Amino acid sequence: MSDLNYDCRNIKIKSETASVLVQKAIAAIGKNEIKKGNLIWLELTGCSGNIISLLNGADPDFRNLATQMVNFVYDNSLMAAEGELAMDKLFGAIGSDFILAAEGAVSTKSDGLFNIIGRWRGRPVTALDAVKKLGEKAAHVIAVGTCASSGGISAARPNPSGCAPVQSLLNRKVIKLPGCPCHPDWFLGTLAYTLLFGEPALDGAGRPLMFYSTLIHDICPRRPFFNQGVFASQLGEETCMFKLGCRGPVTRVDCPIRKWNNHVNWPIGANTPCIGCAMFGFPDKMEPFISYDIAR
Repeated sequence: MSDLNYDCRNIKIKSETASVLVQKAIAAIGKNEIKKGNLIWLELTGCSGNIISLLNGADPDFRNLATQMVNFVYDNSLMAAEGELAMDKLFGAIGSDFILAAEGAVSTKSDGLFNIIGRWRGRPVTALDAVKKLGEKAAHVIAVGTCASSGGISAARPNPSGCAPVQSLLNRKVIKLPGCPCHPDWFLGTLAYTLLFGEPALDGAGRPLMFYSTLIHDICPRRPFFNQGVFASQLGEETCMFKLGCRGPVTRVDCPIRKWNNHVNWPIGANTPCIGCAMFGFPDKMEPFISYDIAR
């Protein structure tokens, strides 16, 4: 591990970024230095994996978000209100100060009728309607996950419903948090920073630099094997999986230091290659996910 070109202390600090930001935001709200945010979470054309991922967060966790950081105005999976009452809460937020978090791509074919999220005042509400109406009025828009950020699996070939990323439908900046799903820390840290300071520093693709500035390859614990030319030829070998098609060399995100499921493990730690799920163009441009021909 000695030839890894990074400082372990700095990595530990970076892995705690989300927790530190959330605690700072909660403390500032408690002192009335900032106000609780109003949060709308839209589940659009996708699997709802990002809201499930958020519920699995730990230090910070969902309880921090829902009880101390924001007023959770709307999420169809979590709220008690149904039908018109839910739609009243959703569109009643227009005119107030709120942050819009959207997961899933947006179906555009047939004026969005491939994805109806509810009915309001006797008319169907499409994901396309909701994103356009709320997206232009929100203080900040956060695209949560790869589908919302760049189309993802929802827009994969042949894309029969005409799915598109949130940014393509709004004439404004969108903060993008790609990942399939988005890690809870990436969202909670970004949201906390936004409440405290406004928009975080973004790269040219709209991703927060605090989470998306480093290639997985550069901080991968198996990097020494790559440097020494020791490559796995099949799954299960605990060496570098570059020749099995690992996408770590082209994927910018901090999975190696953040890990998943309460910081327990991550794909390469489980002996499977990175498939580049946090990269624009996933899944089409990242296929094939495993290539034994290269390994031979």
